[in-house]
Amino acid sequence: MTVVALGQIPIDREPKKNLETVREAMASVEADLVVFPEATLSRFGRHIGEVAEPLDGPFVNGLRQIARENGTALIAGVWEPDGGRVANTTLAIDTGGSIKGTYRKIHLFDSFGSRESEFVSPGSEPVVAELDGLRVGLATCYDVRFPELFRKLVDQGADVFAVIAAWASGPLKEDHWTTMVRARAIENTTWTVAVGQPPHSDGFGVGHSMLVDPMGVVTRDLGPAPAVETAYIDPGRSDAVRAALPSLTHRRFTIGDIAG
Repeated sequence: MTVVALGQIPIDREPKKNLETVREAMASVEADLVVFPEATLSRFGRHIGEVAEPLDGPFVNGLRQIARENGTALIAGVWEPDGGRVANTTLAIDTGGSIKGTYRKIHLFDSFGSRESEFVSPGSEPVVAELDGLRVGLATCYDVRFPELFRKLVDQGADVFAVIAAWASGPLKEDHWTTMVRARAIENTTWTVAVGQPPHSDGFGVGHSMLVDPMGVVTRDLGPAPAVETAYIDPGRSDAVRAALPSLTHRRFTIGDIAG
């Protein structure tokens, strides 16, 4: 089994403070992998262009050092400079502190009155990162509304999905979050780790970080408050579910067929 920790930590504007929060969270649990929210470097706002750093900058180097010191893999969101805008980037870092995956958010949140694309440039490539034998498909927040991305990730060999978020609050938004995370797990018979920011006065964050099994059973839900808790990913559960429900092998179309 893989022990995964859901790092539903509060995110500040100041990267140094957030790095210390990550450090404390990593030290508080014994896990193989700790997943932190979208924008772990600094919370959303017009200031993100000022705090964005390249992947060899102090924040990412700090994450790599923390992973190495704890012997624990981690996933977290950062901002990278990208011309006049920034990239909303998810990093997968292994137990030795090496970057094993870099995913730049493909689907930008231009909805419900927000315009993420004004200051964030979109990515284009799905990414599956191997973290000490576990193949993790990476996704960020609004991506969860696009099932075709998750089909692509499972076709690329993902054993688990990791969805990190700073989910915007609003009418029915919490329900959308929990429903779609479960849907992505069910339709792909794939373990799904979904970690978001706890609620903040700026309207970003609903909490409810979850681990969902391949049948859609929520095995851990952290609720709205800041928390760091562990849970188990059992590959035997995936095998059993896919033997009983081989829906992936029953597909009449694959991503490659559609693209062709």
